[in-house]
Amino acid sequence: MAILVTGAAGFIGFHAARALLQRGETIIGVDCLTEFYDVSLKHARLAELARFERFSFQHLDLADHEKVRALVLDHGFTRILHLAAQAGVRYSLDNPFAYTHSNVSGHLSVLEAARALGPRLEHLVYASSSSVYGERPADRGFREDDPVDAPVSLYAATKRADELMTRTYAHLYALPATGLRFFTVYGPWGRPDMAYFSFSEKMIAGETIELFNAGRNTRDFTFIDDIIPSLIKLLEDNPGPGARIFNIGGSSPVDTLSLVSALEQGQRASITHPPSPAMSAPHGPTPAPSTRCTDPHRKPRWTPGSACLPAGSPSGVKHARKRASRARRRP
Repeated sequence: MAILVTGAAGFIGFHAARALLQRGETIIGVDCLTEFYDVSLKHARLAELARFERFSFQHLDLADHEKVRALVLDHGFTRILHLAAQAGVRYSLDNPFAYTHSNVSGHLSVLEAARALGPRLEHLVYASSSSVYGERPADRGFREDDPVDAPVSLYAATKRADELMTRTYAHLYALPATGLRFFTVYGPWGRPDMAYFSFSEKMIAGETIELFNAGRNTRDFTFIDDIIPSLIKLLEDNPGPGARIFNIGGSSPVDTLSLVSALEQGQRASITHPPSPAMSAPHGPTPAPSTRCTDPHRKPRWTPGSACLPAGSPSGVKHARKRASRARRRP
């Protein structure tokens, strides 16, 4: 039976779809190919997936609920991996409706289509975000049962709305659903708006890198190759009716100054430390502590081998610098 992967042209969606295809699964990928960042990168990812005979792609806006429902019912998917979303925190300041369109209306379309499948649906896995935790004191970890009622960005608010809508549908219609709060996933084929790519681009161009809070802001960087096996294991699970949420992070926070050091590779970076603007970091200007799972008996059984910098960085760094060099050569 085919698996539906939304956001197949996106960073995590591409890696997940490719891993599933390598296992012999049949994948129907959908994406609306927004211009939030260079669309050529999305097409390049799709070209890689098109090399697999068991992959097919449909250009589809998930907010079109009638088309989403028709697609899902036509194929009778038993498993849905919903990774499509409008990402980015700062972008939401200038384009708020893009977030409600993709993250709220689009997510609701997937929930309605999943409801229409009835008992045929074995599992819906969707992407949430660590941004739902908002600003946190530096001495606290992140637990799935922590309060998440004070988002500091519209992006975070829409992802929290996704969690609440999913819980409601799980209660009303017995949906089997699992949400994943990703913590700064990075690696090959990553988004060019991510820090490690933009920092690489500035280094190659000889431009100055701005590090807020003196480079002490931290992130729980999670290497893409570490999360994909866990994601697939979760997708294979048959949890039964109900809504679950898991943190997906490496539990080893790294500050932005260390990130720059990992990217330098013999090329000294020019750094400045301006005052922190609003929303300079998804979890606020204070250092972000590592993730913790509420219940060790419920969390995904995985151990990150290279989930945080610098251990997991070489291939991600190489790809970031390669793409940054190409970007600099474009007219």
